[in-house]
Amino acid sequence: MGTFDDEPAAGLTGQLLIAMPSLLDRAFQQTVVFLCAHSAEDGAMGLVVNRRLAEPGFDDLLAQLEIAPAPPRRRIALCAGGPVENSRGFVLHSSDWSGSGSLVVDDDVVLTASLDVLREIADGQGPRQALLALGHAAWGPGQLEAEIRQNAWLTAPPTDAIVFGSDHDRKWHRAFAALGVDPMRLVGDVGNA
Repeated sequence: MGTFDDEPAAGLTGQLLIAMPSLLDRAFQQTVVFLCAHSAEDGAMGLVVNRRLAEPGFDDLLAQLEIAPAPPRRRIALCAGGPVENSRGFVLHSSDWSGSGSLVVDDDVVLTASLDVLREIADGQGPRQALLALGHAAWGPGQLEAEIRQNAWLTAPPTDAIVFGSDHDRKWHRAFAALGVDPMRLVGDVGNA
């Protein structure tokens, strides 16, 4: 189950962050973030996996990058990965493919920032599961731990359906349901009577 104790665990790489209902920051409200890297020294970096981008479309993006064939033989979901560097693309994918510019997150997931993976996907090859995120989320050293202690986030193990599934509008609710939690029954602050 997610982290509820006073001190959040260090090294949350490969875990999900689920925005608590009380988190009202528009950039992260009702988001699910896959943490690609986390350490006490460097902070954290992750990708929002439940905010589908309508524009540009995957085909349009490949055309802008001059990646053939057009139309592509295969398409993947395109997400708004976070508010940092939102014009930079990251492909989060299954570990059955790796190339230059790939960062192994854990045994199951790899992050690639090179165009090679998009060329492979457009050609109908590449990793079995993938999503393309424009932008990312980032926290400085200690910042994410403080936000978890302030009940802004709940942590949870990832599932393929939540990370790579196409039902973006339901991922936030499904992430809570996987923990056996109804987000509408959570209370963010405790007051005195």
